[in-house]
Parts: sequence; C-alpha cells; structure tokens
Amino acid sequence: MNFFKKNRKYISFYLSVLIFLLPISKSFAESKLDIDAKSAILIDSSSGEIIYEKKAHERLHPASITKIMVLLLSIESIEKNEINLEDEVTISANAAGMGGSQIYLEEGEVQSVEELLTAICLRSANDASVAMAEYISGSEESFINKMNERAKELGMKNTSFKNATGLPAENHYTSAYDISIMARELLKYPKIHEWLTIWMKEMKVGKDKEIVQGLVNTNRLIKEYEGANGIKTGSTQDAGFCLAASAERGNLKLISVVLGCETSKIRFDESKKLLDYGFSNYDSVTIGRKNDIIDKVVVQKGNVEKADVVLERDAYILLPKDSKAKVEKEIILPKSINAPVDKGKKAGEMVLSVDGKEIQKINLLIDNTIDKAGFKNMFKKSFNKFLTQ
Repeated sequence: MNFFKKNRKYISFYLSVLIFLLPISKSFAESKLDIDAKSAILIDSSSGEIIYEKKAHERLHPASITKIMVLLLSIESIEKNEINLEDEVTISANAAGMGGSQIYLEEGEVQSVEELLTAICLRSANDASVAMAEYISGSEESFINKMNERAKELGMKNTSFKNATGLPAENHYTSAYDISIMARELLKYPKIHEWLTIWMKEMKVGKDKEIVQGLVNTNRLIKEYEGANGIKTGSTQDAGFCLAASAERGNLKLISVVLGCETSKIRFDESKKLLDYGFSNYDSVTIGRKNDIIDKVVVQKGNVEKADVVLERDAYILLPKDSKAKVEKEIILPKSINAPVDKGKKAGEMVLSVDGKEIQKINLLIDNTIDKAGFKNMFKKSFNKFLTQ
C-alpha cells in the first residue's frame, strides 16, 4: 500500500504472466559444481543473473581476455559512425613491435578495420589490438584511458587496464565478474558474432601483402561445443589459462568465465562443465521483445491524444527447469505526458518479479516523436470535447 500512496500519479498494476506447476527436482537442488580454476562465474546473458560463482570478484591477471574491452570499444565506435569497417589503418612502429601472440604486421603496412578486428578475435593478435587502439584514440595511452572509463561506466569495480593487449603489467587486473559484464555488453552487437564464430581464415599481411597468415580461432569451443558463439581466450605465466566463453541454445544464452587454470585443456573442460550445468538446469522465459508495444499514455497538448509505449530491450527471466514460480510484471507509467516529446524518451518502467522478489527493470520508451498541437488542432479537440459533454 505504501507504494501506491507515494506514487498516486502513476498507473500501476500487476499481471501474472507465467506459473510453472512442477516442483524443483531434488537432483537440481542438491547439485554442486567443483570448478578447477582460481576464479569462475556463469551468468545468464539475457538478464545478467548469476547462476554460479567462485571467487568471482577476486582481482586477477586476465591476459588476452583484456581484448574484450578493445573489441567492445571498437564495435561501439563503428555503431557511432566514428570509424568504418572499410577504413584503412596504417600500422605504427609501436603496434608492429608488440610481442606475444601476433600476426606479424609491418610498420607502414595498411590493413582494414575489419581485418584487424578479425585478427584480434581469431589469433588474439597483440599488434592488431594496439593498431586499433591507436586508430580509435590516436595513441594506446589515450585508448587505455577510454578502456578504464568504459569499465567504470559498466560497473566493473575490480578492473584496472594498463595496456590494450593483456601482456603482463603491474596493476593490470580484472575479475571474473567484471569480465562477464563486458562480455555481456559486447555480445549485444550482432556484428561481433560474425567474427567470434569464424573457425579458420587466411589474411594477407606485410607492406606488399605477399605473406599469408592462416588464422585459427584460439577458442576451441567454437568447433567443439554445441551453440558456442564466443568469446576470448588468454594465457600468460602470471594469469594461467583463461577463457570467457558464450553459447546459445533456444532462448537461453550463457556466459562463463574461468581464470587461472593450470592448463589449456582444463580451461576448456571447466568452461564446458559450467555451460553444461546452465543448459541442463535452467530455462530463459521470454516476457517481451524490444519495441513491443506494452501500453499507451495520454499526451497533453500534443498532435495525438495517446502515445504507444514500447520496451527498450528484450525482456527475459531465468528460471530453474521444472520449477514452480510465479512471474509478475508491473507497468509503471505517469497518468499523462506533455508534448512535445522525442521518440525514445523514457516514459516509465516494467518491473519483473519472481515469487515477489524484484528481478529486473526495463525502461518503457515513447515510440514516436510527438509535436505540440497547433491552434487548429487544439480548437478541434476542444470543440469535440464540448460536443461530447
């Protein structure tokens, strides 16, 4: 009752949308995971809900998993039209001089943005990663600042980037939880899946493009695991063997992270174990899709009387298989809004709850731009209102 007393200007109602009738299975309730890694996490990519975690907030060396942030900033720059896939990037001496995993770019050679991003996804190329950093921000140092700023925006509280490669550096660290956050953000972009799921590709390098590099995806799960669609491997002596993996089956999309494994085989085996656990025990229930019309809101002094209100993003809820759970959604909207209103303006929220516990909130947006009504329009509305009284 307190909610309604404090929010009389809101229209609020509960709608029960799903009830699962079978009890939670005993085997599911008692099942436990023993993951052979220093740190690990498994999340539902759609909702961000944590399914399993082991020391998920511990600060550890991430090795080349660092490059997830490089890919994220790159794809975001493409989406903002700040750079294009066809742009030609001239390789600097600094980029060409990177050690570790690389495609042996030469100083002065030219590569497209798309080729460099492909090399990062498949070969985990340090030289390509630095080349992209320099192209986007002018210098690797400036790009590193962007990496840390974006990490802060995403709520990555246990992350500090000191380079764009993941090569060993003092105070360069992140956590399994933070990696899951940036991985989830990266996977929101459909284009990135095209590169992450390539198994093999050839790439011409060198100033004269006379050398052909055969690129094979360092993430074996792309070939070995059903539904695998990413994301990034990493390994150094300090970091051990690491893997941020993702897979999709039906509506369920999962992200797993393992850090500090003793061997490469272990990181893949433990990632499969995490993903298997998620797919065996959970379902993702669709509540609504992005741009679905949820309701209407009255428009004051506008050229239309009511405006459609739509979901800002897809809405899913993660539930254990064979569970009994009551899922409810609460629509919160003002009684009216005043024109003019821009398309995409937040109008309210959809609040999703399971058995009375709030799980997530999704913004509700105005679907179309609404102009202020002209004199003739206002007169017509007033006249019609008079006639109906």
